[in-house]
Amino acid sequence: MKLLRIFLSRNLLQRNKPLALLIGAAIAAALAGCGSSSRTMSDMSDMPVNVQGYSSEEYKIGVGDEIRVEVWGDDRLSLAVPVRPDGKISMSLIGDVMAAGFSTEALSKSITGKLSEYVKNPQVSVIVTNPSSSDFQQRIRVTGAVNSPQSVPYRKGMTVLDLVLLAGGPNEFAVSNDSKLYRKSEGQIKVYPIYLDDILKAGKLESNYMLVPSDIVTVPERSF
Repeated sequence: MKLLRIFLSRNLLQRNKPLALLIGAAIAAALAGCGSSSRTMSDMSDMPVNVQGYSSEEYKIGVGDEIRVEVWGDDRLSLAVPVRPDGKISMSLIGDVMAAGFSTEALSKSITGKLSEYVKNPQVSVIVTNPSSSDFQQRIRVTGAVNSPQSVPYRKGMTVLDLVLLAGGPNEFAVSNDSKLYRKSEGQIKVYPIYLDDILKAGKLESNYMLVPSDIVTVPERSF
């Protein structure tokens, strides 16, 4: 606005008043536009990148999963067992083996290494026959100021908007544009802004992120 006052104080206002007013209005609009867009540009730098990559992570065996361990050429060592609450399974010769938290390939290598002390060149494969632990690993959740907080099974292609609509939308106490997406990535929790009001009322979909398993969307309530 300082620039506008300097401009209007000059003699051009007296010499060509219509032109001066037109240019002055243009300057004011430009300044207002800069003020409103700077926040948006900064916020958009916080958007998650390469979202699809998160959903391609290798499956990790969990407690309660049923697995089949095949030791080629030795049916006495092969077995089908559930993963115990302590995360382990038991095998002949080698005893307890930690299974929870391992991929099938990693568990195969672990068992192969242990069996090598007793069996020459063992060939081991592991198959998850019933991934029951994935029920909660493969869920997404929405909490806070929504009409019906939800914990639902993840389905590929789901977005923030899909999840919020399943929850009945924001309630009357919601501060929708202060919503957040919490996502576990690279061993830490990352937080991304969601402008839910913009999505629902203005069709601005920049923060309508694609979701991945274990995502949590929160919609805060206004304080009274």
